Amino acid sequence: MQSLMQQALGADWNALPPALQAHYQRGTNTDTGHLDIEFPAFMRLPLRGLRLLGALVHRDGKQIPTTVSKQMEGECQRWQRSITFPDGQVIYFKSFWIAAGEDNPNQLIEFVNPFLGLQMAVSVRDAKLYYEGVRFVLQIGKLRLPIPEWLALGHTDIVETAVDDQHFDMDFRLTHPLLGQIFRYAGRFNATPSPAQTH
Repeated sequence: MQSLMQQALGADWNALPPALQAHYQRGTNTDTGHLDIEFPAFMRLPLRGLRLLGALVHRDGKQIPTTVSKQMEGECQRWQRSITFPDGQVIYFKSFWIAAGEDNPNQLIEFVNPFLGLQMAVSVRDAKLYYEGVRFVLQIGKLRLPIPEWLALGHTDIVETAVDDQHFDMDFRLTHPLLGQIFRYAGRFNATPSPAQTH
């Protein structure tokens, strides 16, 4: 069965390098690497509030050891990012992903809690995977309400680039139309393919 990313990309999945295909494989898997996390000083307090909602990370730093675990539950993919800071504190950033629906075949929604999500369009260009934020969404029962990016945290851009057959670089940025770049994390990860992918 195809992974969520494979469904969203369609035929473009075949243009992804092996490291990125391993990163988005359907089965349970874990990536390991290091993150650089940065944000302006005025965002420190808002990020603490967002942490209460399960969103983003309220500490910054360089080359922070990070583990990203993923597993499928039906058509939902659950992610857990474990970020270990030099003082020993571990911050967990959990989310779950679903397809955005038949009307948006190349789009995914990442929910940081049962109510708040980010809808993104994915595409492949020059063997790189690009995400473009479309809107934020508020899920109330079966009702999904759109929230324009400018009313929330701003526009999301993510670029993932294979380094070799097992390693990839990722760069996540949030840019507000008035405040500029308000959050970024970027790093290099090792993605190990499952046995099913190596045969």
